[in-house]
Amino acid sequence: MPESFNKVPEVTLAFWIVKIAATTLGETGGDTVTMTLNWGYLAGTALFFAALVLLVSLQIVTKKFHPFLYWATIIASTTFGTTMADFADRSLGVGYTGGSSILLLCLLAILGLWYRSLGSISVDTVNTPKVEIFYWAAITFSQTLGTALGDWMADSTGLGYEGGALVFGAALAVVAAAYCWTNVSRVTLFWTAFILTRPLGATVGDFLDKPIDHGGLALSRPLASAVIAAFILGCLLVVPQRAGSHPGQPGVVRD
Repeated sequence: MPESFNKVPEVTLAFWIVKIAATTLGETGGDTVTMTLNWGYLAGTALFFAALVLLVSLQIVTKKFHPFLYWATIIASTTFGTTMADFADRSLGVGYTGGSSILLLCLLAILGLWYRSLGSISVDTVNTPKVEIFYWAAITFSQTLGTALGDWMADSTGLGYEGGALVFGAALAVVAAAYCWTNVSRVTLFWTAFILTRPLGATVGDFLDKPIDHGGLALSRPLASAVIAAFILGCLLVVPQRAGSHPGQPGVVRD
């Protein structure tokens, strides 16, 4: 398959840096709309869902990988995940544990359907509408699950935002070590890392913008969001991304 037709970025250190920044932006950006602008969780969820549908549609109809479109779609999925998880947990009263459990089941169902339909959940050749629908559905559920997990870890366990960030950061370090020194499935490690970056970003975002008496720094949500967005833009401009193979692609040998 020609590289130009692969519509996802090469997985490098820069990919993960931008991914964590994007998930943090999803938390602060979602809170900006629902809390600072006082839209509420339902209206905020509707807004970001509309943006997500539009961007995923553009992502599907385009013929090749476009870094800015791809990351805009990731950010839309993570802001939608933030507001959707908050709406379910707080407005509907599902709670962090219940919300995390339901979302985990939804994510496993999507991955199961993907595997049953195509025989693999590897994200090495995301280049057909059918694969892309599974890909973005799995990403959206993983982002929403990550938000619920981050809130559960920070609030329900009593670890707070700093403690939660340390736990998820340590978990990612374990995944990185497994990638470097074991033969664990690269597909499994990719999705595990992808899921874990979301609660890491969620706890970091909450630490930045939540009130001091809630364990945060009480920074301005719009300002924090603008700074993170500028950082992401800078990364995309300074470190150009290209379409590339993902862990698990046939013929790719890990050094």
